[in-house]
Amino acid sequence: MMRTTSFLLALAIALSAGAADFNILKYGARADTARLSTAALQKAIDDCSRAGGGRVVVPAGGYKIGSVVLKSNVHLYLEEGATLYGSTDIRDYLPMKSDYVSLRTQHNTLQFIYADQVKNVCIDGLGTIDGRGGVFKKTTMEEAGILRPHLIRFIRSEDILVRGITLRNSGCWMQHYLACDRVRIEGVTVFNRDNYNNDALDLDCCRDVVVTGMITDTDDDGLTLKSTADRPCENIRISDCIVSSHCNAVKMGTESNGGFRNISISGIIVRPSSNQDKKLYGLTQGISAISLEIVDGGVLENVSVSDFIVEGTESPVFIRLGNRGRGYRFSSPDDDPTDFTRLIPIETVGRIDGVRISNFVIHGAGPTGCSITGLPGHPVENITISDITLHQKGGVTEAELPGIAESIKNEKEKDYPEATMWGRLPAKGFFVRHARNVQFSNIQIRTERPDARPDFVRQDVGD
Repeated sequence: MMRTTSFLLALAIALSAGAADFNILKYGARADTARLSTAALQKAIDDCSRAGGGRVVVPAGGYKIGSVVLKSNVHLYLEEGATLYGSTDIRDYLPMKSDYVSLRTQHNTLQFIYADQVKNVCIDGLGTIDGRGGVFKKTTMEEAGILRPHLIRFIRSEDILVRGITLRNSGCWMQHYLACDRVRIEGVTVFNRDNYNNDALDLDCCRDVVVTGMITDTDDDGLTLKSTADRPCENIRISDCIVSSHCNAVKMGTESNGGFRNISISGIIVRPSSNQDKKLYGLTQGISAISLEIVDGGVLENVSVSDFIVEGTESPVFIRLGNRGRGYRFSSPDDDPTDFTRLIPIETVGRIDGVRISNFVIHGAGPTGCSITGLPGHPVENITISDITLHQKGGVTEAELPGIAESIKNEKEKDYPEATMWGRLPAKGFFVRHARNVQFSNIQIRTERPDARPDFVRQDVGD
């Protein structure tokens, strides 16, 4: 069960009419995007935390900000008409490095709004935070956060509430919550299609999280769970969201060192982006509605995904157990956990065991088909798929079937997991390979054009 005492304290800070206000105008901030207001905002945050808590108020207007660091017991409140704009000068962002060990904390990174080991923090209101991330050079993921700032990043923090605000145009991931406990994200709107790696939400090694009412339009993945350390992402509830993505609307992976446990996702509408002309990654119609992946070790278990309405996406359902082998461990149990030089890469095939997917209505899907695949000797297990209506484009001819059969012979064990990784699949419905105890019920597969493929193809499937 989720511990509620500290979180109720956060709500009290967020909602209490008697809490002290720290208006950033009184600290010298100016509603002028030609000048920096970073110092004024940071001083208001620091004074608020030292006073034991209250509201840091951002009045209506536009304010240019570089890196700011949130502190415990701070409620950052953006009034209607208020916008915090990220500086377009990379020198206004401070290099920061947490001593928490994960795949994404081994170097200094740049952040817009940052917090490490804080408690009882709220960001809300009717305003906007705009990172203006498109001005930064489009670099590789390995340089993301190093040459391009994240917009919001919480690490090892507890009792976090983010509610009601609009988030736009991050230089990298929009929201990254790493190893955090008791997080609530409610009614947040995200538009993030300005640079590479523009995910809407990344919950990474987090526990006891509720996400409701998000509306997102992103170039990269939409609602994403990761585990870039050996701590699983667990006890997560995501519901009642509208997601547009050129990549994967909802995804567990790609990083999966700690795995995923006790996850419930329901009431999701997946629709095409409102701006089809601008695309950096993926496909115009999106790659998948739901992708569940373990490729770096870890275990995915007790996952329920239900009540999706999907328009488009090339391959709506993708479940993949691979062996990219990007896990790691310390050289001995006595090593200093902050000493990254002691990390040793390892290759461990993880496990997918216990997934239920139900009540999907899918229209306008691409001709690829859906897939559930493990590896030889490492099957995915105990998968239930029920009440699925899949309308897809079809059009595969008899002449194409030998080529499709040949292309899937490559297991692609170490490849980046993506629903389109094999191209068109042997089944127009579900291709299932290296799996045990997979159950289908009430599945309808329809195509716009005649299609020579069967609805289901099984290879190395038991029970």
